[in-house]
Formats: sequence, C-alpha cells, structure tokens
Amino acid sequence: MKIFRKSIAIMAVAALLAAVLCACGGQSAQSVSTDGSTSMEKVIGALGEAFEAENSGVSFTYNPTGSGSGIAAVAEGRCDIGLSSRSLKDEELAQGLQQTVLAYDGIAVIVNPENPVSDLTLEQIAQIYTGQITNWSEVGGSDGQIVLIGREAGSGTRDGFESITGTEDACQYRQELTSTGDVITTVAGNPNAIGYASLAAVKDTVKAISVGGVVPSESTVKDGSYAIQRPFVLVTRQDTPLSHTAQKFFDFVTSADASQIISDAGAVAAN
Repeated sequence: MKIFRKSIAIMAVAALLAAVLCACGGQSAQSVSTDGSTSMEKVIGALGEAFEAENSGVSFTYNPTGSGSGIAAVAEGRCDIGLSSRSLKDEELAQGLQQTVLAYDGIAVIVNPENPVSDLTLEQIAQIYTGQITNWSEVGGSDGQIVLIGREAGSGTRDGFESITGTEDACQYRQELTSTGDVITTVAGNPNAIGYASLAAVKDTVKAISVGGVVPSESTVKDGSYAIQRPFVLVTRQDTPLSHTAQKFFDFVTSADASQIISDAGAVAAN
C-alpha cells in the first residue's frame, strides 16, 4: 500500500511539473521578439505597443542593436524578426533571409519660409553640410551665412540623413538638437538656418525644399523618386516559419490597419 501511495505521489509531482513546463512554453509562445535598427525604434515601438494593447497576455520586445546586428540575430535564430533600415545585401539573401518593406523613412530638408531657395541637389546639400558651401548666395539665395542645424549623435534621423547624403562624420553643425520639434522650431526662427526632419513632422512654420526637383511627399517617398529616404525592413528566414504570435504580429504591422500608427511615428507605410 505504501509503495502504491508513493507511486501515486510521484505521478502527481510529474504531472505538476509537466503542467508547469507547458505553462512556460505557452508563455514563450505568447511573445514576439525583434532586434535591429535603432532608426526604427519609434515606429516599431508604437506598433508593438498597439499590438500588446489588442492582444491581452502577449509580450513584445525590441532590442536596439543596429541593422547589421538585427540581421545577424534573425539569421542565427536569436529573435523572431530582424529590423533593418536598409535593404538586404546579396550575401544576406543568400543565407536564406527574406525582407519585407514595412515603411519608408522620408527625411525632409527644411529652411525658413523667408528663404527664397526652394530646391537643392543632393550634391549641394552635402556641400552645405560639410562646409564647402557657406553662403546662401552660392545656391541662388540671399546673402547670408548658412546656419547648419542637425540632430544629436545617435539620432536615427541624423544617421539616415548623413548616410544618404554621404556626409557621415563630416557635417559642420552649428547646433545639434535632441528632437525633431527643436530642429523645426530653430529653423523657423532663423532666416539663414537649414535643417532636416522626418517628413511626417514638418509644419507650416518651415519650408520643405525639393531635392533635385522632387518635392518630398508621401507619394514621392513611396515611389522612390524623392532621394532622401530609405526603407524600414522586416527580416525573416525563408526556411523557418514564425511562431503563431510572431506571425500575428507580422500580419498586423504589414496590414493597412497599421498605416496610421506608422504615419504618426514619422514614416510612410508601405501598405
């Protein structure tokens, strides 16, 4: 009888352990992890927050490590979805990775409304920010020293602007500000200032100039004709299906329902 009772007790403990393990597994299945681009922080954070709000008990995580690290993380199975603010390279695609464009990041070049300059080439913008062009009269404007306004080191907008214009570590900023709002306010208050800001944040207090004759807009960013833009990419593996929760998140963020969230976060939704 004692042996029988002992066996029953062992079976009960085993059943309890199995239940705990199943619960842990269920908890893991109720999460989605992302890793990568720091420039996508605002967009992916807003989407993650909305996803958690609509799915009780689900957890969302974002690890801001940079595009290259995020691509490596998904390739090595360390996260569900990688985040990249550039398109995948041929060698990365050859590793069995695939990319889905989530959004496009349009960066507007802004000047004071009193400034008569309304168009600059990409080369002129680079020359202005690197100090090769220092007076507005050199690009068809009024006589006045150009005041360069930019974002602080580590800003995703700054990273995007400098990488596209080829001015990394070469910009001669007068002021490096910590928010898009501060850049817009500063440019609005100085007739000789020039700055850059996410397209969705531009207000009537400043003037967004065209670049190479192309006006920055949602349509020109989406069709690729506006030069200062880049894709925000979701990276997954071709040979590894996403978990149920991760797939649900993927479907949500790439749906039309997420477009307003993406827009409010300063990007142009791909869908």
